[in-house]
Amino acid sequence: MTKKAHSFSIRHVFWFGWKLVIVVSVALCALALLRLQSNPEVSSISFPPPVHRISRVEVYEGNPKISFLFLVRRNLPLDFLWGSFFENADVANFSIYIHSQPGFVFDETTSRSPFFYNRQLSNSIQVAWGESSMIQAERLLFEAALEDPANQRFVLLSDSCVPLYNFSYIYNYMMASPRSYVDSFLDVKEGRYNPKMSPIIPKAKWRKGSQWISLVRSHAEVIVDDQIIFSVFKKFCKRRPPIDLRKGKKNFKLQKQHNCIPDEHYVQTLLAMSDLESELERRTLTYTEWNLSVTKMEREGWHPITFSYANAGPQRIKQIKNINHVYYETEFRTEWCRASSSYVPCFLFARKFSRGAAMHLLSEGVVGSFDIDIAAFFDAPS
Repeated sequence: MTKKAHSFSIRHVFWFGWKLVIVVSVALCALALLRLQSNPEVSSISFPPPVHRISRVEVYEGNPKISFLFLVRRNLPLDFLWGSFFENADVANFSIYIHSQPGFVFDETTSRSPFFYNRQLSNSIQVAWGESSMIQAERLLFEAALEDPANQRFVLLSDSCVPLYNFSYIYNYMMASPRSYVDSFLDVKEGRYNPKMSPIIPKAKWRKGSQWISLVRSHAEVIVDDQIIFSVFKKFCKRRPPIDLRKGKKNFKLQKQHNCIPDEHYVQTLLAMSDLESELERRTLTYTEWNLSVTKMEREGWHPITFSYANAGPQRIKQIKNINHVYYETEFRTEWCRASSSYVPCFLFARKFSRGAAMHLLSEGVVGSFDIDIAAFFDAPS
């Protein structure tokens, strides 16, 4: 009788335990749903079903291209340098797309190089720095470039970017690796994550990095197809308004808002949310030099150093080319620069370059022969 009662007691405890687990699981699910519904700002976002905007090509067997995606304010002030760069390339190996001010046309009156004629998007939008319109413009560039199945690599560039090598070197470097180059790291210092993004974007997936990225085709498709994460960014990732003395005490409230710059977080966070970080080289191919001498207060509004003719000489360019690793302080991580399994220089491009700096770079024969007419340069469209 004792054995029988003991056996019954164990079965009873075991069965009760399973029922308890089921009840707790259901309760947690209900709590999560209630939390989502109780946040009117999150629940008000409409999430349409995923749509593949671009027809998918599983395997492309033709000659692969690099798609150069220029995100510019209006014109391309360094088009003379890029024109020389593309002159030394096979036109079958690259394509060009430009997002510019709506209505601006690249032709013989606005550009020194025929490579840019009529390469502007027809559906461009007005872009404001620090706003979601910036990442919308990026998405439009990727969407346009994905229409051509030959485009297998995509590099995003600004109007002040320059190449540091000739086309052949850059093409072989990018094609040698099956990975995207996306500067991405944990954002643990600046508090740009807005808790209202949860639970759609958990804090553990929040990332920061450079806007200037280089993607393989499958990752470009992820960006174009996304509708959910972009919707959350539009609603909750906004730049903090600058101090306006006319608003008086209201400034204190405004300065407590999350200062979120969408283009420094969107692609990095989206790829982390898509569990694609293992497919990345977590660094950018575009070098930016920052002024490290400024004080902590001044850093709140710091910007990259602009290269002039004087500081864009051969010695400085060589120093940039010799950089072979990047250290990420927030992760205590050193990213050694590789393309496939080979160690390589970290940077293929650099910013911000003035016209004078670009002239210096061209005169050194970095991207091609120095055959530009100086007088024509100053008389050319601006």
